[in-house]
Amino acid sequence: MSKPLFFKVPDSKEVSFRVQYDDLDYFYSPLHLHPEIQLSLILESEGTSFIGESIRPFSEGDLLLIGPNLPHVFRNDKSYYQKGSEKRARAISIFFKQEAFGPNFFSLPETQKIGTLLSASTRGIEIMGEARNKISYILNHFRDYSNLDRFLQLIKILDIISHSSDLAYLSSYKHQEPLKDVDNQKIEQIFDFVTKNFDQEIRLEEVASLANMSITTFCRFFKQRTQKTFTLFLNEIRIGHACRLLKEEQYNISQICYECGFNNISNFNRKFKEITGHTPKQYRKKFV
Repeated sequence: MSKPLFFKVPDSKEVSFRVQYDDLDYFYSPLHLHPEIQLSLILESEGTSFIGESIRPFSEGDLLLIGPNLPHVFRNDKSYYQKGSEKRARAISIFFKQEAFGPNFFSLPETQKIGTLLSASTRGIEIMGEARNKISYILNHFRDYSNLDRFLQLIKILDIISHSSDLAYLSSYKHQEPLKDVDNQKIEQIFDFVTKNFDQEIRLEEVASLANMSITTFCRFFKQRTQKTFTLFLNEIRIGHACRLLKEEQYNISQICYECGFNNISNFNRKFKEITGHTPKQYRKKFV
């Protein structure tokens, strides 16, 4: 795997920010970063997102605010990469720089809360509840607006988020600067390996060898960079996939256990409840 990429968002002299509509076989795969703040609504897709040290499943309807120079990637499930797959990865994203609004814009009494929000975006933010519903409606109609209306709607969106109490911060601390290239490359290799092989047995020594480290050094390295143990990370990937399978009703719970890489049902049930707060049976009843 190559090191995380600095992604260049195309500039335009006609507008102060960029609106991007994605309709792809799968999302842009490499871990990457850019100086623009990114607001993304997932219209159709599922997989695992890596945002800063946050590792979480994503699916249709998710709305995320990703701060400047925060390494991130939306990696689709394996089925998206299979030949003949009819699955689509669709999203609406807005890319903008805080300075595009002018040096004192967010010092105004009416916009100070937005300025605070944009500063906090370096942690990565998930928007939920009524705020997500309102913003999703606006974004789904963005094509209908003139350039000026889009600008005003962006301010409205940021204002909605800044006044919402239904937000989840993805990172435990504000992201200041990217990891070193060599560290990012190792993390990217590990992410890539696990997302492709989580349904198989994965031994700690096998993953440590990918990073060219001893098991002890690797465990310390991974915990420092992601704020979680490798075992928890692996279980979160597996349980995230289990959640998607439970919603589809194609498999029974025992089948899902083995499809996700667990080797016994009691361990699967225990880990599922630790991570989601529900048993698999409760989760299926709640979301299906």
